[in-house]
Amino acid sequence: MFELFTVETTVNGETYRRVVEPRTLLCDFIRQELELTGTHVGCEHGVCGACTVLVDGKPVRSCLMFTPQAHQKNIETVENLSPDGHQLSVLQEAFQDKHALQCGFCTPGILMTMKAFLEEVPDPSEEQIRKQLSGNLCRCTGYENIVEAVALAATRLRDGKQD
Repeated sequence: MFELFTVETTVNGETYRRVVEPRTLLCDFIRQELELTGTHVGCEHGVCGACTVLVDGKPVRSCLMFTPQAHQKNIETVENLSPDGHQLSVLQEAFQDKHALQCGFCTPGILMTMKAFLEEVPDPSEEQIRKQLSGNLCRCTGYENIVEAVALAATRLRDGKQD
């Protein structure tokens, strides 16, 4: 039996305090304890990127992080892209406009990876976008529409439409 750990973390602007086993993965905490199911669990080995969330603004594979490591951290999940649940973010709109998803399983991880990327690189080249996408696997598309959607979102964000 493991000793339990009290974790206090902020997820999507709301502070949570929970008692967890130290081996609880962050993806499981987010999905099961907080019932935020937008974060998808794919490979469970950090390879596919479907479980990517932002921890203190940086993309992290939540299947590779234990929940106690998130203590006193700020976490953002895909649900936070549209806080009111109705209005799409600029990035989400660009994905919709460019038909950049098919089954959608990989999309939350890609969106979170690209959100952080566009905040860091507001005017990316196609090569930069493709390089940043290399850690997110999509089995349905050829990535072309995803790349176009990220470029469109970058343009819209630079032109003043805020996310």
